[in-house]
Amino acid sequence: MNLIIRNILMKAYLTLILVTFPLLAKAAFDVPQNHLGDVNLFIGTANDYGQMTPGASVPYGMIQVCPDSNPRQHPGYDYEVDIISGFSINRLSGVGGSGCGGNVSLLPCVSTDKPRLVKSSEQARPGFYSVTLQDGTLFRATATTHLAVEEFSFQQGKIPQLELNPSSSFEHVHEAHFCQTGPAEGEGYVMSRNTCGRGHYHLYYRLLANTPFCIDSVGNGKARLTFSQALNGRVEIRIMVGTGLKDELAVVPSTTIWEKDFDQIAREAAARWQDLLGRIEVEGGSDEQRTIFYTSLYRTFHSPFQVTDSLMRRYLGTDGKPHRAEMQANYYSSWSLWDTYRTKFPLITLLDPARSADIMQSLAQLYVTGKQDWSTDYECVPTVRTEHAIATLLDAYRQGISIPNLDEAWAGMVREAERMPLKTPDQCLEASVDYWALGQLAQETGREDEALWWTQRGEQVFDSVWTKEFMVIDSTYTRMRGNGLYQGTRWQYRWGAPMYLKRMEQLVGSKVLLAQLEQFFQEELYNQGNEPDIHVPFLFGRLGAPEKTAPVVRSLATEAITHRYGGNDAYPKPFVGKAFACQPRGYCPEMDEDDGAMSAWYVFSSIGLYPVVVGEATYEVFPPLFERVTLYPGGPGHPAVTIRVQGNEKAGGTLRRVTWNGRKLREPRISHRMLVQGGELVFHY
Repeated sequence: MNLIIRNILMKAYLTLILVTFPLLAKAAFDVPQNHLGDVNLFIGTANDYGQMTPGASVPYGMIQVCPDSNPRQHPGYDYEVDIISGFSINRLSGVGGSGCGGNVSLLPCVSTDKPRLVKSSEQARPGFYSVTLQDGTLFRATATTHLAVEEFSFQQGKIPQLELNPSSSFEHVHEAHFCQTGPAEGEGYVMSRNTCGRGHYHLYYRLLANTPFCIDSVGNGKARLTFSQALNGRVEIRIMVGTGLKDELAVVPSTTIWEKDFDQIAREAAARWQDLLGRIEVEGGSDEQRTIFYTSLYRTFHSPFQVTDSLMRRYLGTDGKPHRAEMQANYYSSWSLWDTYRTKFPLITLLDPARSADIMQSLAQLYVTGKQDWSTDYECVPTVRTEHAIATLLDAYRQGISIPNLDEAWAGMVREAERMPLKTPDQCLEASVDYWALGQLAQETGREDEALWWTQRGEQVFDSVWTKEFMVIDSTYTRMRGNGLYQGTRWQYRWGAPMYLKRMEQLVGSKVLLAQLEQFFQEELYNQGNEPDIHVPFLFGRLGAPEKTAPVVRSLATEAITHRYGGNDAYPKPFVGKAFACQPRGYCPEMDEDDGAMSAWYVFSSIGLYPVVVGEATYEVFPPLFERVTLYPGGPGHPAVTIRVQGNEKAGGTLRRVTWNGRKLREPRISHRMLVQGGELVFHY
């Protein structure tokens, strides 16, 4: 289906907004489409229905160039607002709360105080964004890992001018400086409060232009740049961001920054995205399902951000000191683990293990330089939370990822476990997860005494809180934030530690627990808009009813359902609609995409695999959304895995058996070790 036809069909979804929803229009350069055309960057970009951005970026890149809407309730872009305050260069997308990022913003000086986007002109695809302003100025953007490439084409007869605002962060900016260092170059520094007002991050940047400029300083790092020698009104700006250390940027030659033209950089960005999008091929399903799937896969790889590269090896550590990345590894930062450890990081490890090795080494390094549950005061990029890093590291380790600094990080992990809060029921459940993970990791690394101690500690904490708060269901179970819970009901949190599911069965009985799980979905008590219970649809197989998984998951992923709960409270009136839709209001109200957590959930749900116990290195298996799925664990050149349905599932057939390479699976799950060896998973009806 071509893009014009797809655009027409998609307009049916736009009942909530008046402007045309621009799908992926053809950019001004040629690249192989492959799955790039299946990605719709405008999904979830409207209002508080995802908090996503269509900005230009590369996988794991520190740069995300995008308009900043004005006004806005979170940093960056809101599809339903056409007034902008500028085009900024970085943000941690879809994390909820007030978010963070933006910082270095450029705004063309126009004749009106309210520069507006011509919404019908917007184009966005992986690695590229463009739009025309109402005064006729054309903006195009692409990116590398550390470089924002922005092109402004002004109307003939105008002297190009840009307002530079390095303090455009949505959070409070403590320091912002900019000075001109050459005829067409300047440098600056920003220290901003981090996401949700926790901690700070430090951004050094270099700004280079394709033509000389004069500068009028406004103060607080703000300035007006005038380009009187611009040829045909075209000004190209390149902004390189650093690693939190000024001198790291200084070593990069200007010639290196300009060695490739705009279109070449855009093509290379597109190729990098296609490499990752091609790790999964799907057949069957509707155009809408394919678009949501590949958009979700795309968003899985936005973060964490790659901080170091071959040119910049040092970075600002969480102890406020410079550190050097090992030559065989790059350093990564920007974390939102409380949301993403359940889905995103297992998916990255499955599909991109080489990158996962660097990520996990970076995560372990936090325990060496000083780790907090939230952002520290010495981050080099926007970041959020780092809870459940222990479970994340365990999962990667059991998936075969080498973490050479794990021993060095051990003492920090123990200190973190010892200080975990146990004041509320949800805190106790969260702690029991990490106690279990630490015990498992101790066992894997030959620390037998510690393994026993932390395992028993996890069991004790779980038993204590579950029997008291979650075992006997009463009328208070449906209350959001009841009894001190952070974001959810007791119904939603009672399933929050799936590694103890056998213990739950012992306490209430297998049949009773299964009946309660069925009741949970029948009475619409599940909350797709927040993370505490997103694994619950996949528990049926562990309670002896694997046939119930696929219908529930398919309904949640593709159908209009009743949503009783938002991110932090019950809706005054339940929202009826799809949790995932191909439109700017692409998620439930208040359903943040949460830095790839919900995107990875959709990917797993679509392919028939789900890591229900993070750290176990196994996947629950169930019939996929698509007729046939081919994935490449480990990347290109590694053995492929085919997942398909045989027989007439849609005609109401009964699932007779599930086979792996022709042999019947005894349980509805498969280990990571088996999966990466390649083979065929078949659901027989």
